[in-house]
Amino acid sequence: MMRPVDNNRDSQGPVDRTTGTRALLDAFTVGDQAQLMPLGEMFGGLGKRSFGMLLFIAILPSFLPIPGAGAASGPFVALLGLQLMLGRTSPWLPGFIARRGPTRHTMTRFRDRIAPWLTRVERFSRPRMPAMLTGRLPSFVTGALLVVLGTLLSLPIPFTNYVFGVLLLLFALALLERDGRLMAVAWLGGATSVAFFGVISGQLAGLAAQMVDLLI
Repeated sequence: MMRPVDNNRDSQGPVDRTTGTRALLDAFTVGDQAQLMPLGEMFGGLGKRSFGMLLFIAILPSFLPIPGAGAASGPFVALLGLQLMLGRTSPWLPGFIARRGPTRHTMTRFRDRIAPWLTRVERFSRPRMPAMLTGRLPSFVTGALLVVLGTLLSLPIPFTNYVFGVLLLLFALALLERDGRLMAVAWLGGATSVAFFGVISGQLAGLAAQMVDLLI
């Protein structure tokens, strides 16, 4: 049985603006593995880095089989992107989303699954190139790419969930590690994917329309 997390307990560990990505994930996995962790209570004190951690939550279904969660990932990513486009410095979540969240067990599995990625990123990632992360224009570009990637993630394009999951993982890590150079890589990968899969999805839509015309 899943139980809500108790905010009075200190098992959640330190969650602040300077805690590293691995330490954050480790903190969320300590304690009763059956506890449900409401999203609205997980990220106090993280500021804009909350967007990165929420992106982690959004892409869970790309790396783990979570029944019923996959369909919500795309709209969730788009919601976060829209808020970045509007210049918000911390995310806002509707009540019905804020009350939901993963269990500690799910976060443990996710941490273990992406551990190789984290190990590689931690070798070179560090806070740098803040101009790529702060200000209205960088936030708008990041948000716009997230909106489009979230929309594409919602489409039934075969074999793309993992691809988009890896791309969104780059965005999440760039925000969490405050790494502007990594964000530049995420922008490049995101723009390339948007262009490629945009063309592919358009072609698929055209072929589907032709098939419907033939059947009619």
